[in-house]
Amino acid sequence: MKVADRFLKYVSYWTTSKEDAKEIPSTSRQFDLARELEREMKEMGLSRVRCDEHCYVYGLLPATSGYENRKAMGFIAHMDTSPAFSGKNVQPVLIPSYDGRDVILSATREVLKVSDFPRLAKRAGQTLIVTDGTTLLGADDKAGVAEILTAVEQLIRENIPHGDIWVGFTPDEEVGVGSHLFDLDYFKADYAYTVDGDYEGEIAYENFNAASAEFTVRGVNVHPGSAKDIMVNAAAVACELQSMLPKAETPEHTEGREGFYHLDSITGEVSSARLHYIVRDHDKELFARRLEFLGTVEKRLNEKYGQGTVTLTISESYRNMLEIIEQHFYIVEKAREAIRAVGLEPVSLPVRGGTDGAQLSFRGLPCPNLGTGGEGFHGPFEHITVEAMETAVRVLVEIMRHPVER
Repeated sequence: MKVADRFLKYVSYWTTSKEDAKEIPSTSRQFDLARELEREMKEMGLSRVRCDEHCYVYGLLPATSGYENRKAMGFIAHMDTSPAFSGKNVQPVLIPSYDGRDVILSATREVLKVSDFPRLAKRAGQTLIVTDGTTLLGADDKAGVAEILTAVEQLIRENIPHGDIWVGFTPDEEVGVGSHLFDLDYFKADYAYTVDGDYEGEIAYENFNAASAEFTVRGVNVHPGSAKDIMVNAAAVACELQSMLPKAETPEHTEGREGFYHLDSITGEVSSARLHYIVRDHDKELFARRLEFLGTVEKRLNEKYGQGTVTLTISESYRNMLEIIEQHFYIVEKAREAIRAVGLEPVSLPVRGGTDGAQLSFRGLPCPNLGTGGEGFHGPFEHITVEAMETAVRVLVEIMRHPVER
């Protein structure tokens, strides 16, 4: 099956995950795609195929004769789509021989602008796939799923020699828990790649150190007519708290390796308020200082309004995989060789986010990230081209056919 056909099939599945769910998967609908992938992998002849009770899908393409002693490699992608925008009833729109200009999305008349996504101009002449504007597309990360299985199928069809190749598909990556129950006792790869980036010539091995930070504010609510020296307005304290953070250190003012504080949500009234932040930095020491600064904010407000007024809770999300990958840098070099072999120049930019691979790297499976060819993730401007996916498949095949000696 061609990679584009696979992709269009997979985006028809509604697999949106859900924030703050107590179980994995966070939504049972993710099983619909998981069971389809399980069926396809069995039909292709993979061994050790299973979809477990938590919606993780595994399979093994055993090594060909003479390659049994090479290091086993793995390829991982996630099945869920972001809860930030609708992923239900996706209606992909194909634009053959795309002209490299702005695109008007058919249902909403919103404009996918080349000025916002400059790489679009280089896609001229290709078959562009966009949304109709009412949903996201699902290239993040169903493109990765389609590319992995298409590459595996090509190895089988063309009898290309290879070592053990493990395939894994995860739920709930978009809500930060996709790797939590990934079974590394079953998935016996020595190293792996997530296929979850954008530019098809990307090999990324740096990501943010990440944490969530929640401030709860307890107010004192009395009648405003007799409130002097008694009332503590929690909503007003919440606004004051936000004003204490550096105004230039937010997502809309930073790029590259620059970290930030991002106010994700705020709710409140006089008696209580809540502020939820995500905190990010590539540098481990700067990241630690950011968390310490939030503790200072908590302390200062409690000194001003009384102990217990403000409570800070910090939860670590993931760490920068660089400290693990640099110990196994041959994995990156193998990917760079494969990218060059298909005629692209490899690009390694710091990921301003995280992947399953970051958490898996710290669990003992070194796992940098490869590009899929898609862009504009998590919203109506998500897009990809057929040719970019085909190139990503060629990169994967090149990596697969050159396993590392033990």
